[in-house]
Amino acid sequence: MDEDRGFSAKSVLISFLLGGLVGAGLALLLAPQAGRETRAKIKETAEDVKEKAETYIKEAKEKIASTLDKAKETLDEKKSAITKALEAGKEVYEKEVSKEKEQEG
Repeated sequence: MDEDRGFSAKSVLISFLLGGLVGAGLALLLAPQAGRETRAKIKETAEDVKEKAETYIKEAKEKIASTLDKAKETLDEKKSAITKALEAGKEVYEKEVSKEKEQEG
């Protein structure tokens, strides 16, 4: 039913996680603690988020690089196959032309 409205399970999960992060941040800010403790918790949470983001970015870059390498390999293979096919076609054409010249002459 959610997918009928354009919501995928992934988008719902991401929304849930983001809502949890916002809620945790607000809880830290509104909790009855000393300012120093609150700032320390906010700093710690920010560092955790930064580390997770860096890890995600690193993994994404590795996947992109891997995909690009595979694409380059595939492109090289296709280019080689096309070159061979063109060379074979050129040879057949030249043989046919020389046969026609022999029959005429």
